[in-house]
Amino acid sequence: MMNDCIVGIGSNINPTENIRKMLCLLSKDHLLKKHSKWIRTAPIGITNQQDFINGAVRLRTYHCREEFNLYLKQLEDKMGRDRSLPKFGPRIIDLDIVVWNDEIVDEDYHSRDFLKKSVDELLLG
Repeated sequence: MMNDCIVGIGSNINPTENIRKMLCLLSKDHLLKKHSKWIRTAPIGITNQQDFINGAVRLRTYHCREEFNLYLKQLEDKMGRDRSLPKFGPRIIDLDIVVWNDEIVDEDYHSRDFLKKSVDELLLG
């Protein structure tokens, strides 16, 4: 069974290059449907770092939600994400499942306007 999913994306280390690379890697294993517009956002928490580029991608996957979440974490690791850095510190790539089969599964959707905007663009578009 195919699952419909929207993944939130963020990067503030060479974001244009790393988001492009991540989309290329993701498309090898999953059916990418569409991505949102990219939004430049100020960092949250630790503010003395580069702005982030954020957006979202809608895709279809054969993975179940748990497998797909593990896949995303492995993709972050493959791209060089340093998990020893502070939670709100700089990152090469950040990938989170926000919508799974039309159900919002990430609470950040309700509290982060840029994420809501990107996800809504894909839900309504």
